[in-house]
Formats: sequence, structure tokens, C-alpha cells
Amino acid sequence: MLIMFPKLFFMVTLFLFLGNPSDENTMYHCDYYPTRNLKSEGWLNNGAKTAYWIYYYPNGKRFEEGHYQKNRRIDYWKFFTVTGKPLQEGRYENGEKTDWWLFYDRTGKINHKCQMENGKKNGYCLKYNNEKLASAEKYANGEKIKEWYSFSSFTKENNVSDLR
Repeated sequence: MLIMFPKLFFMVTLFLFLGNPSDENTMYHCDYYPTRNLKSEGWLNNGAKTAYWIYYYPNGKRFEEGHYQKNRRIDYWKFFTVTGKPLQEGRYENGEKTDWWLFYDRTGKINHKCQMENGKKNGYCLKYNNEKLASAEKYANGEKIKEWYSFSSFTKENNVSDLR
């Protein structure tokens, strides 16, 4: 009897923390392709996507992953090519791209970094060629305003602190 108590305590604790989501309307959900390969998996709360989700290509490689809150993308998301290389990554706020986003070329190297607001380029984009900074662009509400090809020309018109 004394030996069973620690096991029972462990099982109850495990159930409470892992097997019983804090909301009784929250459940783990999986979708599958007709081939029975996993298509997506994540948490639903009252039918709405919430918490961490992962999506997969039919070949089993990850397509995208990130967090939801009431069916809206939030926090950090990563996107991948069909071969598993990084494609883009960055933050969402209220379902829209925001802050700095990284975009990769087909080899998985950073191609450019852009400041985003409300899902559009808004601020600076730093463009790379073979992992070396090649130019800087400035955008306002998705429209390109100007491009600089040298650091000295950029700093004549801009503050480096704007790149935060």
C-alpha cells in the first residue's frame, strides 16, 4: 500500500498537468492528408485554433509552425520550403506580420530582413548577397521609397538606430 501511494500521486499529478488542459473546451487536434500523412496538429479551444500549431507538406516536412490566439496568428512563426529549408520567419500581432522578418533564398541563406507593420513592409529592408549586406531600402505602407547601396550614403540620410 505504501508503494502505491507515490505511484498514484505521480499519475494524478501527471494527469493534471499534461493530460487535462486548463479549459475543458480545449483539445489537441490533428488533420491528415488522404494518404494518411499528418497535415496539421495543434490545440483547439471551442473550435478556434489556439496555442502552438504545426503544418506539414504531404512529404512529411514541416510547412509552417507558430502560435494562434482565437484563430489569429500571434508571436513567432517559421515557414519552410518543401525540402525543409527555412523560407521566412518573424512575429505576428493580431494576425498581421509585424517587427523584423527574415526572408531566405532557396539555399536557406538570409536574402533580406524587413521591418513589417500591419502585414506590409514599413521601415527598412536590408538586402543580402552571399550573406553580405548589399543594399538597404526604405518602405512606407508597402511602397518602396528609396534604396542605398553603401553604408556611408545610408548614414547621411538615416540614423543607424532606426534599424532596431
